Amino acid sequence: MSVNASFEGRTYPAGETFLVGREHIRDFAQVLGAHSPLHHDVAAAQAAGHRDLVAPPTFAVVIAQRVESQFITDPQAQIDFTRVVHGEEKFVHHAPLTAGDEIVGVLHVDRVREVAGNAMVTTRVELATVDGDSRATVTSSLIVRGEDQ
Repeated sequence: MSVNASFEGRTYPAGETFLVGREHIRDFAQVLGAHSPLHHDVAAAQAAGHRDLVAPPTFAVVIAQRVESQFITDPQAQIDFTRVVHGEEKFVHHAPLTAGDEIVGVLHVDRVREVAGNAMVTTRVELATVDGDSRATVTSSLIVRGEDQ
């Protein structure tokens, strides 16, 4: 198997924080073609009851992938990133990510298994503010192609 199976069940401690910025949100929304004023206009977001700009739902992946890098770059995990294929991403939102949020993520390696010579890895990142307010759960499925693939 191309991934160290003993990593299944491992939890990595929260690393550096990620400060969600207005321009992060605007740029991400622009790339997506998300034209809601909640992503671009502070006054509109506040009028809708938010503290600041609201990130599009998939923005959580920006932070989650930074957190997942702890596992991907861990030499003991034995992952050859050139063989990684992204399989699936799922989001459960607990509260919107908004500009000004300082976010920490905790990474869980939920499953590592072999299928047809490939490693199938499921990770889960719990995103919360530094004050402990939950924002999102991002679950990713990664395929690490085997040597014969």
